[in-house]
Amino acid sequence: MSSKPLPTVPDSLPLAEALRRSAPLANLRARLQDSADRFSAIRGALPGALASHVMPGPVDDEGWSLLAANAAVAAKLRQIKPRLESILQERGWQVSSIRIKVQSN
Repeated sequence: MSSKPLPTVPDSLPLAEALRRSAPLANLRARLQDSADRFSAIRGALPGALASHVMPGPVDDEGWSLLAANAAVAAKLRQIKPRLESILQERGWQVSSIRIKVQSN
Protein backbone atom coordinates (compact mmCIF):
# COMPACT_ATOMS: atom_id res chain seq x y z
CA MET A 1 0.00 0.00 0.00
CA SER A 2 1.32 3.39 -0.91
CA SER A 3 0.27 6.36 1.12
CA LYS A 4 -0.89 9.39 -0.76
CA PRO A 5 -0.08 12.83 0.58
CA LEU A 6 -3.05 14.64 2.01
CA PRO A 7 -4.45 17.24 -0.33
CA THR A 8 -3.83 20.82 0.65
CA VAL A 9 -6.76 23.09 1.14
CA PRO A 10 -6.40 26.46 -0.53
CA ASP A 11 -6.66 29.42 1.81
CA SER A 12 -6.42 27.21 4.90
CA LEU A 13 -5.25 28.76 8.16
CA PRO A 14 -3.19 27.19 10.88
CA LEU A 15 -5.36 26.51 13.93
CA ALA A 16 -3.60 29.09 16.10
CA GLU A 17 -4.20 31.77 13.47
CA ALA A 18 -7.86 30.83 13.11
CA LEU A 19 -8.30 31.04 16.90
CA ARG A 20 -6.65 34.44 16.97
CA ARG A 21 -8.86 35.79 14.16
CA SER A 22 -12.17 34.53 15.53
CA ALA A 23 -13.80 36.99 17.93
CA PRO A 24 -16.02 34.35 19.61
CA LEU A 25 -13.07 32.01 20.11
CA ALA A 26 -10.90 34.86 21.38
CA ASN A 27 -13.65 35.68 23.90
CA LEU A 28 -13.78 32.04 24.99
CA ARG A 29 -10.00 31.92 25.34
CA ALA A 30 -10.07 35.11 27.46
CA ARG A 31 -12.77 33.67 29.74
CA LEU A 32 -10.82 30.43 30.16
CA GLN A 33 -7.72 32.41 31.09
CA ASP A 34 -9.73 34.58 33.50
CA SER A 35 -11.07 31.44 35.21
CA ALA A 36 -7.57 29.96 35.50
CA ASP A 37 -6.22 33.25 36.90
CA ARG A 38 -9.00 33.41 39.51
CA PHE A 39 -8.31 29.84 40.55
CA SER A 40 -4.60 30.61 40.93
CA ALA A 41 -5.52 33.56 43.15
CA ILE A 42 -7.66 31.50 45.55
CA ARG A 43 -5.77 28.19 45.44
CA GLY A 44 -3.63 29.06 48.47
CA ALA A 45 -6.77 29.73 50.55
CA LEU A 46 -8.13 26.22 49.97
CA PRO A 47 -7.50 24.12 53.08
CA GLY A 48 -5.31 21.02 52.99
CA ALA A 49 -5.73 18.78 49.99
CA LEU A 50 -9.03 20.41 49.02
CA ALA A 51 -7.48 22.10 45.97
CA SER A 52 -6.93 18.74 44.29
CA HIS A 53 -10.70 18.15 44.41
CA VAL A 54 -11.68 21.52 42.93
CA MET A 55 -11.47 22.76 39.35
CA PRO A 56 -12.07 26.21 37.93
CA GLY A 57 -15.33 26.46 36.03
CA PRO A 58 -16.79 28.99 33.63
CA VAL A 59 -16.80 32.75 34.05
CA ASP A 60 -19.82 34.59 32.72
CA ASP A 61 -21.65 37.86 33.25
CA GLU A 62 -23.27 36.53 36.43
CA GLY A 63 -20.16 35.22 38.18
CA TRP A 64 -17.68 32.38 38.32
CA SER A 65 -18.13 28.69 39.04
CA LEU A 66 -15.98 26.32 41.04
CA LEU A 67 -16.45 22.65 40.25
CA ALA A 68 -16.30 20.35 43.28
CA ALA A 69 -15.49 16.64 42.99
CA ASN A 70 -18.29 15.67 45.40
CA ALA A 71 -20.89 17.03 47.80
CA ALA A 72 -18.50 17.11 50.78
CA VAL A 73 -16.03 19.27 48.87
CA ALA A 74 -18.89 21.53 47.74
CA ALA A 75 -20.04 21.93 51.35
CA LYS A 76 -16.56 22.98 52.47
CA LEU A 77 -16.29 25.44 49.55
CA ARG A 78 -19.62 26.98 50.56
CA GLN A 79 -18.24 27.52 54.07
CA ILE A 80 -15.17 29.40 52.82
CA LYS A 81 -16.89 31.12 49.89
CA PRO A 82 -16.95 34.59 51.57
CA ARG A 83 -13.17 34.40 52.06
CA LEU A 84 -12.62 33.34 48.45
CA GLU A 85 -14.78 36.21 47.18
CA SER A 86 -12.84 38.61 49.41
CA ILE A 87 -9.50 37.42 47.99
CA LEU A 88 -10.73 37.98 44.44
CA GLN A 89 -12.01 41.46 45.29
CA GLU A 90 -8.70 42.35 46.95
CA ARG A 91 -6.93 41.36 43.72
CA GLY A 92 -9.15 43.56 41.56
CA TRP A 93 -11.85 41.26 40.22
CA GLN A 94 -15.43 42.46 40.20
CA VAL A 95 -16.98 39.53 42.03
CA SER A 96 -20.73 39.24 41.92
CA SER A 97 -20.86 35.60 42.92
CA ILE A 98 -18.92 32.37 43.12
CA ARG A 99 -21.14 29.44 42.24
CA ILE A 100 -20.27 26.03 43.67
CA LYS A 101 -21.25 23.08 41.49
CA VAL A 102 -20.72 19.37 42.01
CA GLN A 103 -19.20 17.69 38.97
CA SER A 104 -21.19 14.86 37.52
CA ASN A 105 -19.29 11.82 36.29
